[in-house]
Amino acid sequence: MTSMDITIHSSFLPHTDPEASLVFYRDILGFEVRLDVGYEGMRWITVGPPGQPSTAIVLHPPAANPGITDDERQTILELMAKGSYFGVNLATTDLDATFAKIEASDAEVVQEPTEQPYGVRDCAFRDPAGNMIRIQEVR
Repeated sequence: MTSMDITIHSSFLPHTDPEASLVFYRDILGFEVRLDVGYEGMRWITVGPPGQPSTAIVLHPPAANPGITDDERQTILELMAKGSYFGVNLATTDLDATFAKIEASDAEVVQEPTEQPYGVRDCAFRDPAGNMIRIQEVR
């Protein structure tokens, strides 16, 4: 079997407030805004780390799929509020400094920097929509 050339291009996270999401991802995490697209009163915002143009997170309206019922949409919003619907794992070379900067922004801290039993040191926050954002230290 030959090797395939596959990379991770973008991941999707729902947002409930595009402006609050911009503040979190652009101003607090320092990501670049790559696209900001509106359609029928909804917004899709693509952000990514500077210097990594081929990796992005697309912040999208939750349950924008027209096939989803109102009850399903409500369930999605409830799961988002708990932080158990979506999430992303990020990495940094200086976890303590990164944690301090994000904590100072009044982001919701889920876990302070911790040495995990499975071999990583990480911390966790929730973004304005409730998505779990875990940040691992690169060693």
